[in-house]
Amino acid sequence: MRKEKQDARRKLIEEAAYEILSERGYRSSSMLLIAKKAKASNETLYRWYGSKQGLFTALVEENARSVNEGLEVCLSKNKDPIETLSLFGPALLQLVTSPRAIALNRAAAAEADNHELGTTLGDAIAKAGKETIAPLIERVFSAAADSGHWPAHQVKDASETYLSLLIGDTQIRRAIGVQDPLTDEQCTKRAEKALKLTAQLFKPGRAKA
Repeated sequence: MRKEKQDARRKLIEEAAYEILSERGYRSSSMLLIAKKAKASNETLYRWYGSKQGLFTALVEENARSVNEGLEVCLSKNKDPIETLSLFGPALLQLVTSPRAIALNRAAAAEADNHELGTTLGDAIAKAGKETIAPLIERVFSAAADSGHWPAHQVKDASETYLSLLIGDTQIRRAIGVQDPLTDEQCTKRAEKALKLTAQLFKPGRAKA
């Protein structure tokens, strides 16, 4: 199968998986239902993903890939770090609060007592999020420290504070259904505020409490 055709088929399968997940929840989802929805063979799904857990783990990884790759490109090209944060802050907030991300988080939470799935899906979310994106954000903050935006010894604290201010409890509120999806404007304003407050808290020469 040509790569373009395979990529298109994968996209249809993944869209079908999200639809089935939203309609039925994780436990009632199945590879067969997803295959039928995507008009693909059950054998294809098992060949490509190995299992239902493998399919949903792939969805987690794909969901975070664009932000990860964008950050990597900016770091490799030595883009202005503050400009990078201004660009990717809203993108990251959109990612972690998107309907797809929330559906996956709900599935992992619902299956937390299922040691096989809870560990597989929960670990995939943690790896794609905190364990992958957070170190990249810290590298951007390190580059900003080199430019004098905050002391080098406070890079880790500054990046963690920024992520806390950026995301806060928004993802949890989305997951429990008490907050609507954020608009592009809301994401941009929240990201700008998170960066501004972080810069104020960690600006060079500011006395620590």
